[in-house]
Amino acid sequence: MRRREMITLLGGAAAWPLAAHAQQTIPAIGFLDNRSLDVVRERLRAFRQGLRETGHVEGENVTIVYRFAEDQVDRLPELAADLVRRQVAVIATSGDDVALAAKAATMAIPISFIVSQDPVRLGLVSSIARPGGNLTGINFVAGELLAKRLELLRALVPSAARVAVLINPVVTTREAILRDLEAAARAMGLQIHVVHAGTRQEIDAAFATFARDRPDALFISTDTFFTTRRVQLVSLAMRHAIPTAFSNRESAEIGGLMSYGSNILDAWHQSGVYVGRILKGEKPAVMPVTQSNKFELVINQQTARAIDLVVPQSLLVAADEVIE
Repeated sequence: MRRREMITLLGGAAAWPLAAHAQQTIPAIGFLDNRSLDVVRERLRAFRQGLRETGHVEGENVTIVYRFAEDQVDRLPELAADLVRRQVAVIATSGDDVALAAKAATMAIPISFIVSQDPVRLGLVSSIARPGGNLTGINFVAGELLAKRLELLRALVPSAARVAVLINPVVTTREAILRDLEAAARAMGLQIHVVHAGTRQEIDAAFATFARDRPDALFISTDTFFTTRRVQLVSLAMRHAIPTAFSNRESAEIGGLMSYGSNILDAWHQSGVYVGRILKGEKPAVMPVTQSNKFELVINQQTARAIDLVVPQSLLVAADEVIE
């Protein structure tokens, strides 16, 4: 063999490992949410911590492709389709409508969801113990907690007879939420008045209605849009001195009277763990849905004083946190 041919052959052989290395791309996670990055920034830290616990670090051995709908539910199908076109290894979702959009977009790519309602009733999985398809994830059982939150609101305002319920009319689970709430209200002898709001302007209009009709208390339904608009909601509830129950502790932390619900950061942490397990080869079909078992009652005593409400001692003792 001529020397020139030998050099060419050796040179090509040396390039093989480099070419093979270049073809080894790190897996990509598609992350889909109905809100904006700023709203979920703290929750994403919990999600990434769960990933790290399974050996996956963003920017090192995994990438994350973020898609945020900015509170525009009608954008979700196209954003989900975009992640499918990018052939991500797994899709992580947060929100009932978000999970449904991802499910409609692919039957092949694994999906790890965080949902508030029963995922079987939503049609996402066949069963909690054995999902059976390409989806699994975390259910923070907000639907099951509706009655308990209404009960706590009644305990906070024992004289309440008329409770206004604020709900987003575009959410897929609206009818199920209202059925559960109406059943709980009947059992407690409460009259509920449902008011719809799906935009900032509609929230303002709803509180104008409350100012005129003066309900005894206000119940904010579980919804990602209301989490996004928590500053507006808390401010209006304070301005009109309406005792209000929220589902997320962030609202109580910024001045909301009371919140009761699952520990959301724990749910996002568990979602990160689930995505990491899927990246390691586990199949969603046989990964049981995890149901949250960490619930938090937070009472803002400062707000109670500001609206001249005396919080019963029994609730202060039962609360996981009392904000003084």
